Formats: sequence, C-alpha cells, structure tokens
Amino acid sequence: MSRVSDVPQKARELLTPIPGPKSQALTARHHQFVSAGVGAHMPIFAESASGSTITDVDGNRFIDLAAGIAVTGVGNAAPEVVKAVQGAVAKLTHTNFATTPYESYIEVCEKLAEHTPGDFPKKSVLLNSGAEAVENAVKIARKYTGRSAVIVMENAFHGRTNLTMAMTTKSSPYKQGFGAFAPDIYPVPYSYPLRDAFGTDGVAAAKASIEKIELLVGHDNVAAIIAEPLQGEGGFIVPAEGFLKTLSEWAHEHGVLYVSDEIQSGFCRTGEWFASDHFGVIPDLITTAKALGGGMPISAVTGRAEIMDSVQPGGIGGTYGGNPVSCAAALAAISMMESKDLNARSRHISSLVETSLKPLIEELDTVAEVRGLGAMQAIEFVKPGSMEPNKPLVSRIVSKAMQAGLIILTCGIYGNVIRLLPPLVIDDDELNEALDVLKAIITEESLS
Repeated sequence: MSRVSDVPQKARELLTPIPGPKSQALTARHHQFVSAGVGAHMPIFAESASGSTITDVDGNRFIDLAAGIAVTGVGNAAPEVVKAVQGAVAKLTHTNFATTPYESYIEVCEKLAEHTPGDFPKKSVLLNSGAEAVENAVKIARKYTGRSAVIVMENAFHGRTNLTMAMTTKSSPYKQGFGAFAPDIYPVPYSYPLRDAFGTDGVAAAKASIEKIELLVGHDNVAAIIAEPLQGEGGFIVPAEGFLKTLSEWAHEHGVLYVSDEIQSGFCRTGEWFASDHFGVIPDLITTAKALGGGMPISAVTGRAEIMDSVQPGGIGGTYGGNPVSCAAALAAISMMESKDLNARSRHISSLVETSLKPLIEELDTVAEVRGLGAMQAIEFVKPGSMEPNKPLVSRIVSKAMQAGLIILTCGIYGNVIRLLPPLVIDDDELNEALDVLKAIITEESLS
C-alpha cells in the first residue's frame, strides 16, 4: 500500500505545519471581525495563486482541486484574464449598462448565444452571482408564461437568497433559521442512480417525478422546471439516461419552460460547453456564473429571444450587472476555453481521475461510487457493509489532505461526498501527484 509520505512533493511545497503561524494569526482576526455565519472551509489563508496551485501566507504551496468552487476553470490568475482586467479597469471601472452602455457587455452576450445549447435566436441579461441569475430566470419564466409555480429537484442547490433558499433542499447550513421562504416552489425527486429505486432507468424516474408534479400542482400552473443537469452541492449526481430529456419534453408539451442551472457545470467543466449537451437537452433558459468570469464576478441568464424579450424594459438587470471589468475577464476566459480546447482537456482529466480512483470501489468497502462528467468528479463514501453515508470518514480525509498539500471540497446531501474540481489547465504531473496523495489518504483512513 502506498503512503502519503511516498508521494514526491513536486507541485506541492510544505514549509510549515498546516496551518502555519501566519494563517493561525489571520484565523484569530477572522474570528474577531468576520461574521461566524461566513465560515471558513480551511484554516489557511491564500496569498497568491498560479494555474492549479495556491500559495498561502506562510509560503506553503497547495494543489488546488477546488478551483474556487469551479470558478477558476481557466486557472488561478490566468495571464490572459489578468491582462484583460488590467486593460479594462484602466479605461472604465463602471457606468451601469442601462445608463451608459458599452460594447463588452454585448460581446459577452454574443458569446453566450454562440456557445449555449440550441440553434435559435438567443438573448442574455448579465448579472453578478449565480443566485441572482436563478432569481432572474424565475422572474422571466413567470412573466413569459403568466404562471407562478416553479418545480425544483430534490438535492438541489440554487443559492442563499430568500427565493433560492426555497429552491434549495438542504436545511443546514443554508436554510436553518432563515424562513419564511418564498412560496410556490415544489420539489420533486431527481434521478440518483446509486440510491433511488429506478437505478439506471431515467425515463421511469422522470415519469414518477412528472406524476408528482401533476398531483402537487398541475401543469397548467407551472411556469418552469429548473434542474442542474449534474447536481453540484447535492453530490455531483449524474442522472440516469433519459431523465432530463423526458422532463424537458413533458415541459415543452405543456407550455412549461425548462431551465438548466449550469452555474457549476458550465463552460467546459464536464467536457462539453454545457452539461446539458451530454443529455440531448435544449433548455429554454440557462443560468451561468462561476467559470464565466475566470475569477471575476459575473453571471447570466441566456434564453430564447422571445422569452427574454417578454420582460418590460427595466424589469431585469441591476447596478453592477455585467460590469465592464468583469465582461473583459469573461471574454478573455471564453477565448482561452476556445483556443486551448478546454473541453478536450476536461475529458482527459476525467480519464486520469477514473483510472486512478475507480479501482477503489473494488478495493475498499467504504467507496460506493466514483462518478461525474469531465473534470467534475466525485467519490461517495459509505460505512463498511452498508449504504449508510460516512460523513466522519470524509471529514478525516479532507483534513489529512490539507495537511498533505491538497485543497479539496465536500458535497452531498449527507456530507459524504468528496468533489474534485481542478482548474482545467492543470497539467498531468500536478494532477497525478494530487491523485496519488488523495488515493493514499483514502486507503489509509478507510483501513484505519
């Protein structure tokens, strides 16, 4: 059995115990001045980053398998993005597009129309965050259809605003104590092949969800179905073939808009421009954020032109939406995705992850599944001899991985899933080093 200490430190560099003294000092200031509600996943403080590594204030260098929760897909501090931001901020920090418009906003919308699914006229509105994009998608759907009910998927995460909390399944930490929530939101089961009764029969799973929609609401009252094509916080759950397509076909048959939340899964993350492309689904509206800005805050709702134009002027938008500096960053990030063929890179990352980690399913009785699409991969952990979620094991693995120089995140409705979201520009040596470390830790902790 390989040990963590046997893996050479090439991309990683650990100079102090983790966390180091400077990070410990900053943690004390954090506790004194930052709301406890913000939290901190790791007790280390970043000072700089490059590509797929992050260096903390004590000089320790970590391999980044989180990408800021899928934000830095083109790499941390990508030179192309940095140059674009520097050029833009020297010219125009802000005007508000509705007050004095600028070309880069239009250029981002043109790129969104080009790369999002569907061969029809499209338009977009640019915003600031994923939650804001979801809220606006709901507003647009309600305005266009004249209906109010919104169907969401169990295990979903859509944000922390009042409306998006209502659309999110998990109570703690996202919803606990924050109610009452926005009304007319109805959750139905999402396909979870590892755990639901339908397994790989996505059509049957969709029909069961549709039956529940008709029972709870009735299609005449539904404005939209909104679904993550590959669930994020819910556990990187890949739905069974036919599930999303059956749902979208039912929606279109009954005048219901189908909305794809691609905030985490979009922009080459899954090996296609958007995860919807894997399932043959063409959404009426699609929400994006995260990787769109290459590290700068920007989000969007993109959809059929006639739907987007159904809203009265001034009904959507915002003061900072589509800020010119963020637009410049987005254009640079998209250009990198195109020129470097990051879809192909994402698929290659998938092959390396699966080759390294999938054997653990047979080797360890704690690993229930290694799943995902492209560079959006996850490992679900269970207690030996059962399908009971094993959250304590995941906590130990993540803590030990940090000590060994990896930045990784958890997810899953039960907190028993480790998710891997490396920057798409990570090179093979860096990724293989990280996978060797992670595999050794998983094995050690599973057998301890």
